[in-house]
Amino acid sequence: MGQKNFVLDTNVLIENPKCITTLRNGQDNKIHIPYTVLTELDKLKRDPRIGHIVAQAISIILKDKIVTILPPEYAESLTALNPDDCILKETINSGIDEPVLITNDRILQIKAGIYSLKCEGYKDSEPFRSDSQIYTGFTAETESPIINSFRWENGTPVFYGHKENKAVTYTHEVWGVTPRNIYQNLAIELMLNDKLNIISVQSEAGYGKTFLALASALFLALEKKDNPYEKVYLVKPLWEIGAKMGFLPGTVEEKMQPYIRYIHDLAVKLHEQRPANRIFMDSDPEKIRFNQKKFEILPIAYIRGMNLENCVVIIDEMQNMSRSEVRSLLTRMGEGVKCICLGDTRQVDNPYLNESNNGLNWIVKKLKNNKEYAHMVLKGERSRGPITDLIIKTGL
Repeated sequence: MGQKNFVLDTNVLIENPKCITTLRNGQDNKIHIPYTVLTELDKLKRDPRIGHIVAQAISIILKDKIVTILPPEYAESLTALNPDDCILKETINSGIDEPVLITNDRILQIKAGIYSLKCEGYKDSEPFRSDSQIYTGFTAETESPIINSFRWENGTPVFYGHKENKAVTYTHEVWGVTPRNIYQNLAIELMLNDKLNIISVQSEAGYGKTFLALASALFLALEKKDNPYEKVYLVKPLWEIGAKMGFLPGTVEEKMQPYIRYIHDLAVKLHEQRPANRIFMDSDPEKIRFNQKKFEILPIAYIRGMNLENCVVIIDEMQNMSRSEVRSLLTRMGEGVKCICLGDTRQVDNPYLNESNNGLNWIVKKLKNNKEYAHMVLKGERSRGPITDLIIKTGL
């Protein structure tokens, strides 16, 4: 087969920025990008939902010196047309020998057929993956171990710590909780490791990261001897409340009730498995009153000015925190602190953040390979229940 000339539509670059490399196939084919596509990318880069993907596409275009940009002069004369029609006209009048327009826009495919322009869809879409997804906490056998990562050796996970390696051949039980799978067991291994001051766990909803973190925190603060931990803090970003939170009646804890109900439910579940009376104000835990001397839930805004010492800090939904918020929070932590960061960069609710530019991803990007830090992606075949299992399995 001879060399092909592919002209890329905007939607193809957004769905999979790496399509340039795939379609070029080494030196076999040529890639052309209409000027109108660059104009569309320039507008989309400001969109917080996909700006990180646009940046990746632009980076690949800049690195790939063989990509040809169709001249702007003709495109600028088509300003009266919509972007799809501009791309179509640019391709037809480009002078390229037998161009093939690559687009997943079905209307544009129909329009291309009217002009007898060869057109193909691009089906190899690849969802964007953040650093916290790409780095799973495991190192391949062919690679040099990352500090505080796991490696599979003869079917057994081996933890490569800063100074020593350890095969994890045992199963943890913490505060009456037995892990459902090997990944949960390894997450607990990190949470209980006294050499690690800060760890992060990435996973989809339903894999039990918050439940495991609470169980580990209760064990460290209420049971384990010879450690400095006297209290558990749970910090949660409440950007959706924002300034309005101050106008709600009641105490901080009462204002936060709609957003922390799930924490209470998990705490009660742990209490039922093994009594945790010291974290509740009442003998009846259903009253949802935590003993703030032992267990306290705080929004980020209330952390400023505090100095956290001798405690376990769980930061939940860290993907909804900005880089500056993470820095402000972590610099509040003094001596004797264990910090457990939880989140899922695929579930960013904060409209000002995205999969790449969020607190959890920044933690992994900046702290990876540090002797006091470890990260892992929590997964497995069983989550919180059969329906959740089905949704995760099918990718709904």
